[in-house]
Amino acid sequence: MLTRGIGAVALLICSNVFMTLAWYGQVMFKSRFERIGLMAVILISWLVAFFEYCFMVPANRLGSAEYGGPFSIWELKVIQEAVSLTVFAIIVQLIMKNEALRWNHVAGFVCLVLAVFFIFKK
Repeated sequence: MLTRGIGAVALLICSNVFMTLAWYGQVMFKSRFERIGLMAVILISWLVAFFEYCFMVPANRLGSAEYGGPFSIWELKVIQEAVSLTVFAIIVQLIMKNEALRWNHVAGFVCLVLAVFFIFKK
């Protein structure tokens, strides 16, 4: 059961790397995308998002109690949101040097961690 949970979280991390690049890549790499049209950017984002789903769907199946995993659907969703924010924060700090991590971002993340705590509270 622990292995399924760890595997699900690992797949969620991979999924969220692709999700962040699909959703925010055109902003992060503006100089590379400003020469092409919006439809091309949308198509590139969809292509990247395909890989997001290649990790997300197996993560949800592996982690879901419905398929023998350790997490309820509520728990999976909140874990996914916490992973998403963590991956986003790391990628932004590594790629977008002009975007600072401020106290209110940290406070919001703490609230999300509290959400994880309350969702897992029996």
